[in-house]
Amino acid sequence: MYIRKGDTVVVLSGADSGKSGRVIAVFPKKGTVLVERVRLVKRHTKPGRKGNQQGGIVERELPIRACKVGLMDPKTHKPTRVRREQAADGTSVRIAVRSGNVIEKT
Repeated sequence: MYIRKGDTVVVLSGADSGKSGRVIAVFPKKGTVLVERVRLVKRHTKPGRKGNQQGGIVERELPIRACKVGLMDPKTHKPTRVRREQAADGTSVRIAVRSGNVIEKT
């Protein structure tokens, strides 16, 4: 999977298409990613002893399929495809196909 935690992505299709956000978590076995402020749902929670003392309505994100999001190009701020190349020191780096810029690790 070419998307990592901390990347900025753009939703390509679905109800939230056009929205962008930072990746909170990646689930490679399921092929999904959790994007900040995208695909929000409201959950009604009971008051409890652990963590949620008060209870009430909690808004949280649901995972979205990784094929439905595109990595944001650092130069043009539009979705781009990604290719991998070897850097001068022998490590693998991600390159934005749209602009040719290196996508930095976050």
